[in-house]
Amino acid sequence: MGKLTEIEQYVIDRVREKRIQVGLTQAVLSVAIDLNPKFVGNVERSKTDDKYNINHLKKIAEILGCSMREFFPE
Repeated sequence: MGKLTEIEQYVIDRVREKRIQVGLTQAVLSVAIDLNPKFVGNVERSKTDDKYNINHLKKIAEILGCSMREFFPE
């Protein structure tokens, strides 16, 4: 398991904030993006090598009703 980069941690934090803001659990978001119910939890805890890829972020943005740009710093 590798250490997260600054940008990876930023993206994870922003997705978590948006997920909580709209009231979705980790499991519900995981299933909504067609992944194992534990995927989002694994990403947010950084205890595995699971990470979001660009396709995940596109689906997550659609589900959360936001732009993918909201997940990245200026």
